[in-house]
Amino acid sequence: MVSAPAETAVLALLLAEGPLSRVELARRTGLSSTAVTKAARPLIDDGYLYELPPERTAPGAGRPVNPLAVAPDREFFVGVKVSPDHLFGAVCDLRAGIRVTASLPLTDCRPDTVTAVFTELIDELLGCEPEFRDRTRHVGVAVSGDVDRDSGLVRHSGLLGWSDVPLAGLLTDATGLAVTVENDVRALTVAEHWFGEGIGTGYFALVTIGAGIGSALVVNGELLRGAYGVSGEVGHICVDQAGPRCRCGAHGCVEALASTDAILRVVREATGRTELTFEQVVELARDGEPAAREAFARAGRAIGVGIATLVNLVGPERVVVSGEGLAAYDLFGRHIKDAFAAHAFGAASRCPLLLRPLPWEEWSRGAAAVAIQALFPQYAATAATGSG
Repeated sequence: MVSAPAETAVLALLLAEGPLSRVELARRTGLSSTAVTKAARPLIDDGYLYELPPERTAPGAGRPVNPLAVAPDREFFVGVKVSPDHLFGAVCDLRAGIRVTASLPLTDCRPDTVTAVFTELIDELLGCEPEFRDRTRHVGVAVSGDVDRDSGLVRHSGLLGWSDVPLAGLLTDATGLAVTVENDVRALTVAEHWFGEGIGTGYFALVTIGAGIGSALVVNGELLRGAYGVSGEVGHICVDQAGPRCRCGAHGCVEALASTDAILRVVREATGRTELTFEQVVELARDGEPAAREAFARAGRAIGVGIATLVNLVGPERVVVSGEGLAAYDLFGRHIKDAFAAHAFGAASRCPLLLRPLPWEEWSRGAAAVAIQALFPQYAATAATGSG
């Protein structure tokens, strides 16, 4: 575990943006060159960092520099995404590179069933390579719903039917590994901020479209959690007070208009075809069926207004739009962009919306990124963004 603040700052920045010279590390972290050298030494000795061959500098610019780089195989991390019918797992290296993946089905979502299958999945993953078992201490778990990361308690997950499940404790007892549990969208945001589209940003947002409409925010380089554990809930921004009731109990939320279930419900009612699946609704819309096309258009407008509201309030440098709903992006993408442009205030409309299709393995990678963060109990968020 990396505990010294200077070591944390140096390693976190190199994880996201290395290799870097000591001079550049000093400039980006605000540490003195001496402090950077002192912080790097134990990390080199412990095998987390190594020096690259010297880089030639311009004539008269002084001695060649030896950039520092992260040794990705120094430690491995398991990430597991919990869905209602499967556990999806991945072993990642120190820079969140996926080394191997596996999944196992769930017969039900009871915590004891999940714990048993989780243990089996961990054993399968760590058995893929001899070094995995020897060099893995941390597991990250991504779960939908209200999660208290500090205690490892899943306070509520409607998708899994859970309330007050001490998941981290159950899984640690079963595997002997350190387990960190995080909301799945937040975990995905951590991975994108540290290792993806959000690298180098102080203000960043991720929005997921699918069975739910989720989002998470990075503010001043730090994942925003909110005083009560709730923040950035774009899915529960009201865009139509006379709209349908949301599963949260309110009316007209983005999610009540734009989730896959909401779109499916509207098209079934409009066509009288109660047997339709979401995939069939997508095909109807692509074939020009008016009710289906309008359902996607309404969903896109709601999502666009929700994203504009986030951007107006927080001012992210970029927004990543992801989730399984992107498979139908051709049906509502234009409506998202038009509504965003119409409702984003002033220069906020310049914020780019980046599409990031993500397979289930990437959700597991997000969980692994949360496990990597466990190396930094005193993580100074500004170090990773250079904003401090």
